Amino acid sequence: MANTISLNSIFSQFIKQLFKAALFISVLSLLIISTDVQAKIKAGVAKKDITDRSAGLVNDPLYVKALVLDNGITKMVIITLDVVAIEEIGPIKAGYLAKVRSQIQNELNIQASNILINVSHCHGIVRADTDSLTVVAVKEAFQNLVAVTIGSGTGYEDRIMENRRYLMKDGSQTDARRAYSLPPDHEIAEIGKTDPEIGILKLNKLNGETLAVLYNFAVHPIEGVPNGGNTADIIGFASKVIEDNLKGSMALFLQGCGGDINPVNYKGLDNPTDAEPLGNMLGLSVLKALQNIQTTNDSEIKVINQQIELPRANFAERIRSLEADQKRILNALTGTNMNLKTFIALTIKYTNSTEYPSFYGQRYLKDKKQNKIDMIRLDSVNRRDLENYRSNIYLMERLTRIRENLSLVKMHQLKSAGAETINVEILGLKVGNMRLVTFPGELTVQIGLNIKKNAPNKNTFVAAYTNGYIYYAPTAEQLRNTGEAQEDSDTNLAPEWQMMFERKVAEILQKL
Repeated sequence: MANTISLNSIFSQFIKQLFKAALFISVLSLLIISTDVQAKIKAGVAKKDITDRSAGLVNDPLYVKALVLDNGITKMVIITLDVVAIEEIGPIKAGYLAKVRSQIQNELNIQASNILINVSHCHGIVRADTDSLTVVAVKEAFQNLVAVTIGSGTGYEDRIMENRRYLMKDGSQTDARRAYSLPPDHEIAEIGKTDPEIGILKLNKLNGETLAVLYNFAVHPIEGVPNGGNTADIIGFASKVIEDNLKGSMALFLQGCGGDINPVNYKGLDNPTDAEPLGNMLGLSVLKALQNIQTTNDSEIKVINQQIELPRANFAERIRSLEADQKRILNALTGTNMNLKTFIALTIKYTNSTEYPSFYGQRYLKDKKQNKIDMIRLDSVNRRDLENYRSNIYLMERLTRIRENLSLVKMHQLKSAGAETINVEILGLKVGNMRLVTFPGELTVQIGLNIKKNAPNKNTFVAAYTNGYIYYAPTAEQLRNTGEAQEDSDTNLAPEWQMMFERKVAEILQKL
């Protein structure tokens, strides 16, 4: 009996210990599961129509879109706007950035330094209350938070854009704007680079449906539409293609280093300007890339927000140089015996017939028999005047480019008021395995290519036009140009800025 009691006691103790172990394992499992659930990143999206419908014909709507991210430790907001810039130029007035950030921080407890606001740089016209609508979009996105999985990757698109800078045979550079006449073909040596990479962040709900697509690309969305109406341009059409094919999702565009990147055939005159086909191609390229992007439970969010003082340009010498060029070119104009009417008529004649341009060949042959040079001399005089008139046209076209850029450098020289530096905000962001750095100006494409090439991690992207606007940010080489391109004239920056910025970006990326 004693042995039986002893065995029962041992068995009872064993069961108790086993139960405790099982209970411990269960609790531990619940804690692990709970931690895993909490660790999942949450995201919410919302958008508001900000089209100014009182400004004339509307072709397609313009939006403010908001993406809120929260992993339980860090909260941040990504806001995208279909507009040309944040303050300084365009319809978004001064005070927008501070007002939006302070309201979001006060009402949602999201740090102002964790708010990224990027513009597509389309030239659409938005409502005067866009600041209020921006906050409403963010608050709705915050209310819509759901658990998501995330993944990043890249796509490719090289058909819809071209570099607008021309490298001339004389070593100078100019660019293609609708405000400029292009230089003669025979003076052009080559054109600049483009960046065909599309940077993508994909966010899926836990049921596998795509909640949001964040895509980054470098192009000036300034194509316009055939009816001339208000439009979100290339980006509006691209985002619509993505959203139409991923029902219930939202596409948010982050403008890249598009300072010197135009839509393809931007200067074409044979067809109406039409952003829709270009946007459709970009949207389809994003959709193609999304098929190869897998999402995971990676929940890391990291934000680094830093200020940097960059050297301002002093344009005093540039102004003197451009004014001297202006005077020299003006003095090079040559008087001729023709005007535009006769120039066009004679150009047609001398292009159509090089041997007997001024009359029937019979007249030339008769002169030859009579040992006369009347017609030959007439052609010689006309050809000389045609060449002089053509030269005058090229000189006048160059004068228009110089005058336009001279007005830009004078404006920036006046606005700088002798200040030697300009303060800018740089934001570094890591979401999962995607890294992003920002800049508040129109970065030219080579800077983005440099940053991505030297980045320590793949899926590193650059968003210009973010959290402010300080005009163009060209490379040091472009800034040392003679001032006949907009990028090196419509800027606040001295050449040394590029090295300082790229060094700061490298430091931030190392910390991410």
